[in-house]
Amino acid sequence: MTALAVSASVYYSTARVNHEKYQVMGVDVSNYQGDIDWQALEAQDISFAFIKATEGSGHVDESVRRNLDRAADTGIMVSAYHFFSFDSPGHTQAENFISAVPKEDIDMPPVVDLEYYGDKSTNKPSREETEAILRPLLEELEEFYGVTPIIYTTIPVYLRYVKSDFGEYPLWIRSVSFEPDLMDWKFWQYCDCGELEGYIGDEKYIDLDVYNGTQDEFLREFGDKKERR
Repeated sequence: MTALAVSASVYYSTARVNHEKYQVMGVDVSNYQGDIDWQALEAQDISFAFIKATEGSGHVDESVRRNLDRAADTGIMVSAYHFFSFDSPGHTQAENFISAVPKEDIDMPPVVDLEYYGDKSTNKPSREETEAILRPLLEELEEFYGVTPIIYTTIPVYLRYVKSDFGEYPLWIRSVSFEPDLMDWKFWQYCDCGELEGYIGDEKYIDLDVYNGTQDEFLREFGDKKERR
């Protein structure tokens, strides 16, 4: 399946992506995609991937090591992401991620996935509480990996916590209904129900993303580390 054909597999997401404008395609994956054939993804014009690594202060995704190892044998540039917890200290969350993801195993900056879970959307943590956890997490990741981390988030969470307090961080935004053209984003998750060939897991769908720039800009920004690996 080519990058331009990917959108034909979208059944529920309604965002329309101009693939002539956004030509650099990617995916984000977790244990739900099961056993992934990374060469098959690469053959479908996938240029980058975000791989789930950890949650909170103790959980490690059971597929992270396998995915990092197998993706390294392709031309796909990879990063790993951490699912943020509002309920544990930022320092221990950073330790959990760092222990699971060696710096030499990722080509792009690490990601913190900041979104509501459980009852957080109705019982929203305060901005002060969130900053007290998120700030040290981001700072420790930046110190260890030597690059500014990316923040993944939804539009409501972006407006509440990120826009004012963490606007200096590169943004990976989830918007499956429309193009988020009123904000400055680096990556856009436009689909949570795409279908590609190359994985066998509990979830038949895969999240689809684009980079905000050309292929040349993408390679200039992230390609050097991949070439050295």
